[in-house]
Amino acid sequence: MIMLKNKFGQVPLSILDLATIREGYNEADAFVNSKNLIQFAEQHKFHRYWVAEHHGIAGVASSATAVLIGYLAGHTKSIRVGSGGIMLPNHAPLIIAEQFGTLATMYPDRIDLGLGRAPGTDFKTARALRRDVHGAVEEFPNAVLELQDYFSDYGHDGIVAIPGRGLGVPLYLLGSSTYSAKLAAKLGLPFAFASHFAPDELGNALELYRSRFEPSDVLAEPYAMVTVNTIIADTDEEANYLATSGYLSFLQLTRGAPTPLPKPIDNIDQVWTDYEERALKHQLKYAFIGTQQKVTTDLQNFMDIYEPDELIVASNIYDPVLKQKNYQLLAESWFA
Repeated sequence: MIMLKNKFGQVPLSILDLATIREGYNEADAFVNSKNLIQFAEQHKFHRYWVAEHHGIAGVASSATAVLIGYLAGHTKSIRVGSGGIMLPNHAPLIIAEQFGTLATMYPDRIDLGLGRAPGTDFKTARALRRDVHGAVEEFPNAVLELQDYFSDYGHDGIVAIPGRGLGVPLYLLGSSTYSAKLAAKLGLPFAFASHFAPDELGNALELYRSRFEPSDVLAEPYAMVTVNTIIADTDEEANYLATSGYLSFLQLTRGAPTPLPKPIDNIDQVWTDYEERALKHQLKYAFIGTQQKVTTDLQNFMDIYEPDELIVASNIYDPVLKQKNYQLLAESWFA
């Protein structure tokens, strides 16, 4: 059976970015590359552009997420810009309400607030963020509700967010397990699953979210977003070569020694063990790598199985020009 809503072009296509710091370059270069990429995305009809909060990771410059969102929104005109996500246990909800209330005031109807419950870093760094990590994670549902209150006309417990009150900044719950899927269903919020690095629970999470969804003032029906990776090039050989940068980056992270995004290499088999190769390729199960035709076919099969309402794409490619080319080839297929 053909699912018409999963035809390319009828499902919004978006980008997830980490403001990647490349080997041999610095944070300032990463921000310029992100600015160039979001301007490219706006020109090529991508729906939204999200950046993710991480801390203490050598290849990721998007730690001050709200500040970066303001920079990116200020260099574009219409594309939605937001967080994929803000790690709410790291922050007091009032602070996030004020930050995103400020952004939403500056850039009306363009700002998204995606929320995650992981710290986005190691435990030691999480402690340095001045929060009770375990308690904050356990309090995540209450923190989401508190944040919703701050964007209402009435505030929370007699406290108002200025800017923030009355703005109704859209919230999205992010997750890599079934926890946030169930919470998003309970609260009637849109849900985004991080299958680009956590593939195992994708089907279960989407089924739970859709089956348990309770309509709210925000949504009448469930809205499921799914994140995948793409590496698209002129040949399969070139795409597989470009993919080694992401493999090396994940490998160093799992070994506890994260680095800036490495240049691609020819001899990846000399770097990882058989076990590491199997583990990483399983973790990156939904990385679609190859020519435009191959990736288009693989993505359509993925869309037919999971029926997402929106697809978000991450692409860990070292060369910014080839990264844009990857997204251009994707957009050509998507909007043909």
